Amino acid sequence: MAKAKFGTDGVRGVANVELTPELVLALGRAIARHITAATFLVGRDTRRSGPMLQAALSAGLASEGADVIDVGVLPTPALAHLSVVRDAPAVVISASHNPFADNGIKVFAAGGAKLSPDLEAAIEDELERILDPSAKGLRSLEGYGVGQMTIEHDLGPSYVEHLTSLMGGRRLDGLRLVVDSANGASSLLAADVYRRLGAEVEAVGCEPDGANINAGCGSTATELLARTVVEQGADLGLALDGDADRLLAVDARGALAGGDELLALFALDLAQRGELAGNTVVVTVMTNLGFRMAMETRGIEVLETPVGDRHVLVALDQDGLSLGGEQSGHIIFRRLSTTGDGLLTGLVLADLMARSGKPLADLLTGLVDRVPQVLVNVPVPNTDLLEDAEAVWAAVAEEEARLGTGGRVLLRPSGTEPLVRVMVEATGEGVAEEIAQRLGKLVGFELQAAAVAHGVEMQGA
Repeated sequence: MAKAKFGTDGVRGVANVELTPELVLALGRAIARHITAATFLVGRDTRRSGPMLQAALSAGLASEGADVIDVGVLPTPALAHLSVVRDAPAVVISASHNPFADNGIKVFAAGGAKLSPDLEAAIEDELERILDPSAKGLRSLEGYGVGQMTIEHDLGPSYVEHLTSLMGGRRLDGLRLVVDSANGASSLLAADVYRRLGAEVEAVGCEPDGANINAGCGSTATELLARTVVEQGADLGLALDGDADRLLAVDARGALAGGDELLALFALDLAQRGELAGNTVVVTVMTNLGFRMAMETRGIEVLETPVGDRHVLVALDQDGLSLGGEQSGHIIFRRLSTTGDGLLTGLVLADLMARSGKPLADLLTGLVDRVPQVLVNVPVPNTDLLEDAEAVWAAVAEEEARLGTGGRVLLRPSGTEPLVRVMVEATGEGVAEEIAQRLGKLVGFELQAAAVAHGVEMQGA
């Protein structure tokens, strides 16, 4: 049976192959043993495998004595909000922006925060014990000891109401928006969030069939959104991902505004209003060098973390900061939410436009001068091999010395897939592409050779 390991955003794998019902049931038992709570909230996105894995996860929780509330299809940040309101842990069955055949398990502790690495490690160890056929002493509850399962599939409107209440009475009258829900978890409620505040909304990517989540729509494929914005003469396009915890945008001309550009815009707006705590914004190592330069020019400090919105949240809370985010569009407004929330990010962006009276293109002009960045995803047998790949790291050091202050190189294993991500930033036409491709080939060759030499098993096997 496949092993389950927490990555940067929960446990992920191909549903019914790597993430089997048997494995997820056992994972539910392991979670319940280390998060001692009377009740768990469990929701999902629109994937075909969602109900199957939700049933398995819920069965595992209930078999350990926990009651389970099935909240149905809801965005991940809605589950995080419910976790705060009800002071209960929440689990989301979703693989976010991944293709529909994948699925995943995201866990929030009571209060809406993601689990600590130590707690995730404890759950992984417990799962291994549960799956070990030679293990003894596994308890089995019976009778009144077994948890109950109930259904509450009407919680979407209360989440919409919560979001609109955060705008402090300000409205979006006169704005024309296009909202793309990626055929995912926000499909039935995204447009309503903005309509309630007076915006005129055209909804796309809101007809999920179980297999079309993130397919040619949403934040991973913004062409549909850009085309619709231009055709409709809209002011702004909002692109969510499958579980609505991230957002990208397009302006009235259909030009894309990525996570770095949006985060810079929010940081500057908050700083100008005296609401950027510590005059600091938190980013990850993937954030473009141009963002850092833009913040330095405007006197705003930048605090860097590893990849993952969990790390961003930890940094925000440690230093009492208010804003952080990732290039991917995960943006955390810490005074408003415990996690990245694409619908909230869209609201803040639309509100900023309404307050300024300016189109998005004008707001972004001259804000971030991006340094050319190339990202190459290299399939590898096992990402653990990267740490000891001496030839790879020697090549990285050589390239960094050559680039000096005009660029940088970043290699990191994916937290959700058997990939090594090679990111290069460099001024000069084609320089970043050339270096990234060269290093990518070296990574693939060296790690494949290391796997053969040491008999390392394929990741996820």
